[in-house]
Amino acid sequence: MLSPQVSKALNKQIELEGFSSQYYLAMASWAETQGLNGVSAFLYHHSDEERLHMLKLVRFVNERGGHGVVPALKQPPVTFKSVKAVFEEILKHEMTVTADINGLVDATLKEKDYTTHNFLQWYVSEQIEEEALARQIVDKLKLIGNDKGGLYFFDRDLEAMAKVEAAKETTDKKK
Repeated sequence: MLSPQVSKALNKQIELEGFSSQYYLAMASWAETQGLNGVSAFLYHHSDEERLHMLKLVRFVNERGGHGVVPALKQPPVTFKSVKAVFEEILKHEMTVTADINGLVDATLKEKDYTTHNFLQWYVSEQIEEEALARQIVDKLKLIGNDKGGLYFFDRDLEAMAKVEAAKETTDKKK
């Protein structure tokens, strides 16, 4: 059974994961309207992924005797300055999510809730990957600078990456 403190903290994380999904969805929509099909495909995929992270938490809370609360979500921004600004925001956001996950892990240790601590290790690993990917993308965008040809190839590469990720998930679901 979850303690009230851990249950409250998990529901706060549910809200953050839900906002992450909405935030990336807003970015994807903006990118699509800018003709950036690869960036939008990548971000639509990551929006779906964040929603799945939220659902995983909701189900865990419910299975442990708590109540996973579906939050009201804040309106994310509608427009963005540039592709580089989008990915800089993603990196900043993922660093915030990492800090919150770490705080949640700390709370489970203080409560001696080792079951939840164990469950959260998946999120700890996921955040390492999310931050690393965002940093790599920001670094590539810094290399590209204002080169429109470079942005074209970057967009094409992200579209290919999104297709590979989608195919991998389809294969994983069949197993």
